[in-house]
Amino acid sequence: MKTIIKSFIFAICFILFSNLSSQEKQLTFKDAAYLNPDIRPKSLKQLKWMGVTDNFAFVYKNKLVKINAASQKADTILDLKDINTQLKDLDIKESKRFPGISFIDENSFRFSHENKLLLFDIKTKNLQQLNSYRDDAENIDIETNTFNVAYTIDNNLFVSVNGSEIGITDDTDDGIVDGQAVHRREFGIEKGTFWSPKGSYLAFYYKDETMVKDYPLVNIDTRIAEVKNTKYPMAGETSHHVMVGIYNLENGKTIFLKTGEPAEQYLTNISWGPEEKFIYVAVLNRDQNHMKLNSYNAVTGEFVKTLFEENNDKYVEPEHGMFFLTSNPEQFLWMSEKDGYDHLYLYEVSGKMIKQLTKGEWVVKDFLGYDNKGSKAYFTGTKDSPLERQIYTVSLKNGEVTKLSSGKGTHKAVFSNDKKYFIDVYSSFTEDVCRKYSLVSAKGKTLNILLDAPDPMKDYKLGETSLITLKSSDNKDLYCRLIKPSNFDPDKKYPLFIYVYGGSHAQLVTDSWLAGGGLFLNLMAQRGYVIFTMDNRGSANRGRDFEQAIFRDIGTVETEDQMKGVEYLKSLDYVDPDRIGVDGWSYGGFMTISLLTRYPDVFKVGVAGGPVIDWKYYEVMYGERYMDTPQDNPDGYENSSLLNRAKDLQSKLLIIHGTVDPKVVWQNILDFVKRSVKEGVQMDYFGYPGHEHNVRGKDRAHLYEKIFNYFDDYL
Repeated sequence: MKTIIKSFIFAICFILFSNLSSQEKQLTFKDAAYLNPDIRPKSLKQLKWMGVTDNFAFVYKNKLVKINAASQKADTILDLKDINTQLKDLDIKESKRFPGISFIDENSFRFSHENKLLLFDIKTKNLQQLNSYRDDAENIDIETNTFNVAYTIDNNLFVSVNGSEIGITDDTDDGIVDGQAVHRREFGIEKGTFWSPKGSYLAFYYKDETMVKDYPLVNIDTRIAEVKNTKYPMAGETSHHVMVGIYNLENGKTIFLKTGEPAEQYLTNISWGPEEKFIYVAVLNRDQNHMKLNSYNAVTGEFVKTLFEENNDKYVEPEHGMFFLTSNPEQFLWMSEKDGYDHLYLYEVSGKMIKQLTKGEWVVKDFLGYDNKGSKAYFTGTKDSPLERQIYTVSLKNGEVTKLSSGKGTHKAVFSNDKKYFIDVYSSFTEDVCRKYSLVSAKGKTLNILLDAPDPMKDYKLGETSLITLKSSDNKDLYCRLIKPSNFDPDKKYPLFIYVYGGSHAQLVTDSWLAGGGLFLNLMAQRGYVIFTMDNRGSANRGRDFEQAIFRDIGTVETEDQMKGVEYLKSLDYVDPDRIGVDGWSYGGFMTISLLTRYPDVFKVGVAGGPVIDWKYYEVMYGERYMDTPQDNPDGYENSSLLNRAKDLQSKLLIIHGTVDPKVVWQNILDFVKRSVKEGVQMDYFGYPGHEHNVRGKDRAHLYEKIFNYFDDYL
C-alpha cells in the first residue's frame, strides 16, 4: 500500500505524551472540559477537495498541503506567510493562523478576513478582494457564483454587491426579525437566508413576533442590572408568525410567498428548484400532524401546487429539504419517516412518488450527494446497527443498497466533487479506532490510510468500558454503556453514577471513540464510580415509534426504561445499591429530577443542569410536538410537572443553571425552589452568571468540579 509522505502525516501521529509512563495518567477537570489541546484526537484540519480534480488539501502547521488521490504525491503548496504578504500589500491586517478556505477550483480559493471576502490564486500567489461588508454583520451567507454576501445587522437584512451595501429590509420594530432562523431552530432550521442556485434571488425568513410576550433576562454586567427581553412563546401561548420573502437582485424588489392562513403555522425545509423558477416550502400546521410540500412561483410568490401531504396522529417532523437529481431537474429525493423510519423517496416535481428507495428497520442519517452519472445516491445510515454510522450508495433505478465503508463503528464521508473518491473519517469502540482517515474509491476500495491518529488516552488509566443491551417493557432493545472504575476490584462495592439525557434528537451510546462517553464520565470512573448511560425510548435514531413513545406523557416511559437499567445494575455484585446517583442536563436535568421524585427510595444524589421543570414553561414548537398544548392535554402536563413531585424528593439534589438561559428559562428553576420551600423539602441551587443554556469555555472545568464534589460529598 502506498504511503503519504512522512513529513506531512506521520509527524501528526506520534506527538502525544512520548515521555510519560504507560496508562498511569489521571484526567483533570480541564481535560474533561477539553481545555487541554493534547487531549483531542489528531485530525486533518480543513480537509477539502480542490475543485473537480483528484487533488485534496488540508492545513498542517499553517501550511496548505495538497495530495493527489491517484498518485499519492504530496506537496506543500502554500504557507501562511504567502497569504500575509499579499494581505500586507492590500493594506489588510495580517492573519495569525491559516484562514478558513473554500476552493473555487484547483488553483484558487476564497476566504473571509477583516470583513472582506478575498480570492487567492495558488499559482500566482496573487490576492484580490471580491467583496466587503460591515464590521457588525452577522449571519453571513456567501453566494458561490457571484460572491454577493447576505448578512444581518440587528434585525434587518442586507446584501453586499461588489462592496456596495443594499438594504433589503428596513424594519424599525424590535418584534420584526429578518434573515434569521425561525421557529426556535426546530425542524432542521439552521439559518434564515437561502440563495437561489444561480444567485439571482435571495429567499429569507421574515418573522413577526410582536404578538409574543416579552420574557425578561437579566444582565448583571452593568452597574445597575438591566433587563434584556427576549420573545419566548410558551406551549399553548400565542406564537410568532413567519413569512418567506424573495429579493430579486436584478430589479431590487422583494415579494412574499403567499403561504396562506392560519398565520400560526411552520414554514420549513426551504428548497430552490434548479432553474430558479419555483421555490418549495414544507408547510406544517401548528398541531404538527399535517404537512404539505408546496411549490410557489419565485417571481410572483403565487402558490402553484401541493406536491404531496403527510399526516400522522401524533406528529410529522420534516427536517430535510429536497435533493434534486443532477441528471434530471424534474426529480428529487425526499427524506421521510412516514413508514416508521427515515428513508429516501424518489419523486417527480409533479408530486408523483416514483418509488421508495431505501427500506427497513433502520434510518438514513445524512444525504451525501449523487454520483457523476446521477444514477446513484450516497448516504450514511444505521442499516448495519443503530450504534453505527456506515456509508452507503443506493441505485436510483432498482433501490439496491451497497455499503462502501468497512469496519464496525462510526463513519463520515468527504466526497470528491466528481464522486470518484471519498475520504472516510472513522472511529470505533468495537475495533479500538480513535480516529482514522482513509482514502477510498467510489466502489469502496481503500486506497490509502492518510492518518491513523493515536489515542490521546493511551497513557491514561481508564476504566473498562462495555456496551450492553437491555429490554424495555415492550421488548425494545435499549443500548447502554458501562464504565468500571479504573482500579476495579470485583470484591468491592462501588457507588453508581448514572448519566442521562433521554430526550429526542440525541443518542449518547454509539460505536465510536470511548463509545460516545466523553472524558468527564471517564474522569468519574477514574475516581471510583461505576458509570452507566442508557438511550431510553424517546431518544434518536431508532425510528418513529421508538421516539413517539413519549407522546403526551413525557417522563413516564423514559424513567421506566432507566429503571430497567437500575434493576440490571443492582444485580451486579460490585454495585452498591445504597449509593446510586444520577446526573443530566436540559432534558437530562428533567430526567434526573423525575427519577429522584418518581423513585425516591432508589436514588441518593442527583445533579440536574438546566432542567425543564414544567413543560408549560417550555417553548411552543418543541413542547407542543411532544405534549400538545396544556389546554388539550392537561393530564399529561400535570403528570409530567416536577412542581407536583417536589414533595416526593428525598435525595440530595443540586440544580445548576445559567442565569441568562434563553431556552430553559429561569422561571422553571425558581418555581421548583419555591415549591420545595413550600413543601419543606431541602435542595441546593447554583447559578452560573452570564451563561446561557450550558456552561461553556473555561468555566466548564469549574462546572465539572462542582458536579464531582457534590457526588463525592453525598454519595
